[in-house]
Amino acid sequence: MVQRFEPGKRMSQAVVHNGTVYLAGQVADEDPTQDIAGQTRQVLAMIDRLLEQAGSDKRHILMAQIFLADMADFAGMNSEWDRWVPAGHTPARATVQAALAVPEWKIEIVVTAAVA
Repeated sequence: MVQRFEPGKRMSQAVVHNGTVYLAGQVADEDPTQDIAGQTRQVLAMIDRLLEQAGSDKRHILMAQIFLADMADFAGMNSEWDRWVPAGHTPARATVQAALAVPEWKIEIVVTAAVA
C-alpha cells in the first residue's frame, strides 16, 4: 500500500511505502528572507511535521540530502543541523551546492526515513 501526504498537482510532500517514508525536498517557503540559520530551522520544522504525519520522527531518518545555494552557508546550516539531530541517531548525509528553483531559497533538504 502507498500512502500520500499533502498530495498536490505536481507532487506529494511525503509518500510512505513498505515501511519507508520519502519526503519531497523541503524549502523555507514560509519566510525565504531569513538567513541560512532561519531557513534551516524552518526546513527542519517542516521535516519534523511531515515525519510525524507519516508515523516517523527524526530518530528514524536513514538518509538526508542537503542542497545549499551557496557553500559559504555550510557552517551556518551545520550549526542548526547539529542542534536538531539527536545524538546517536545521525543519518547518512550528503551536502552539495545547487542552484535552487527560487533565488531567495538558501537550502533544500530531502529525507528518507523508516516508519517508527
